[in-house]
Amino acid sequence: MDPPYDEAYEADGSPRPHYEELLEALQEPGPVARELTRLLRARGISHPGDPVPRVLTAAEWSELETGIAQRLRALEALVADVYGDGRVFDAGVLSRADVESSTHYEPAMRGARPARWITYAGLDVVRCPDGRFRVIEDQVRMPSGVAYAAAMRSGLRELLATAPPQADTSLGFRDLAQALRAAAPPGVEDPGVVILTEGTSAPTFWEHERLAAELRAPLVQLSDLEHRNGRLMAWLDGRAHVVDVVYLRTGDDRFTGPDGSPTPVGAALLGPCTDGTLACVNAPGAGVADDKLVHASVDELIRFYLGQEPLLPSVPSHRLAPDVPLDDLVVKPRGEMGGEGVVIWRDADGNTRARVRAALERHPAGFIGQELVSLSVHPTACDGRLEPRHVDLRPYALVTDRGARVLEAAISRVALEPGSMIVNAAQGGGMKDTWALAD
Repeated sequence: MDPPYDEAYEADGSPRPHYEELLEALQEPGPVARELTRLLRARGISHPGDPVPRVLTAAEWSELETGIAQRLRALEALVADVYGDGRVFDAGVLSRADVESSTHYEPAMRGARPARWITYAGLDVVRCPDGRFRVIEDQVRMPSGVAYAAAMRSGLRELLATAPPQADTSLGFRDLAQALRAAAPPGVEDPGVVILTEGTSAPTFWEHERLAAELRAPLVQLSDLEHRNGRLMAWLDGRAHVVDVVYLRTGDDRFTGPDGSPTPVGAALLGPCTDGTLACVNAPGAGVADDKLVHASVDELIRFYLGQEPLLPSVPSHRLAPDVPLDDLVVKPRGEMGGEGVVIWRDADGNTRARVRAALERHPAGFIGQELVSLSVHPTACDGRLEPRHVDLRPYALVTDRGARVLEAAISRVALEPGSMIVNAAQGGGMKDTWALAD
């Protein structure tokens, strides 16, 4: 495999021009790292944060913005088509069987016409050894992390002598609030927006609580919801309030179970969404857009729906069979996220390989093999010194009537173990603030 791209240093070891000032200020990162950990813990954050932010040039950020907007236009068109006319199936770009076998396909949404299917999305972007950005996964089932990005920015503003170049990431909360209101069913002038949470014990609760405060949208649990006269109602402060928009990011993000019966979330939300009296962000069934088998075809979907070449292409993925060689592949379950079940074959031990082979024997259509790429590396504070660690990038974007727009908030996820390419926080990774330079 080719050596990784170094985000901060040239091939001769000298700092890239846009990193010189930052690296000079962080020659001894230990004290800043310890203070950042203290600040994050004081704010209720247990995820590790690294004090060395990732810096992107204006040209790099512009490349990401245009590429992400293009992908989201195509994915929105795909989901509307899957539950509508099905042109993508007639053209043979995707098969109906492949899409409808996704765990996030919702038959009840056929013919539904929400204001939009995808309102809020994140993409997992990597920089390959050739310096090009590529998408390793599309995340439209409510990507987490934007509140952590804001917390990292706030912490580093207090600790670093070098100030972040762009606006406070908390401005992204305003934009998200506006996008949620704009997603309301037609004719709703002053929508009631709530954030659905699983409660204080859920891993997502810290972010839910921060979002509730910033978006001025109350937190509710399933036990607070009921149906009345065809509308979804939420009990708040002892009174029933009409709910027009639900922000959904829970562990149970499936609306129907394997047997076709509704899950608890589905029982509460699927009927009103199907009837058009409720908007769920993102809409039930939109998860087919980040199914990993669909991800393998996004470049072609861009050509099909937009008539354009992909500006931010995908890392190639392939179908798997029980006997296919897995060298230089990453095996991923089609419908999971957060790094769940992902196996880098090159690094897997014998027991893990045997388990994956057995799973492929039982259900080969449930997995894809993605080509292994060496993620770029970034200087990271490790035991008081800077060492290279692999990173990816999670930018966030909104889709509105004016099109797709990337938020100024973004977070880079970092693998904290030497040589590891597992960056997910749920799998032991950490996070970095990400700065985009102005022209």
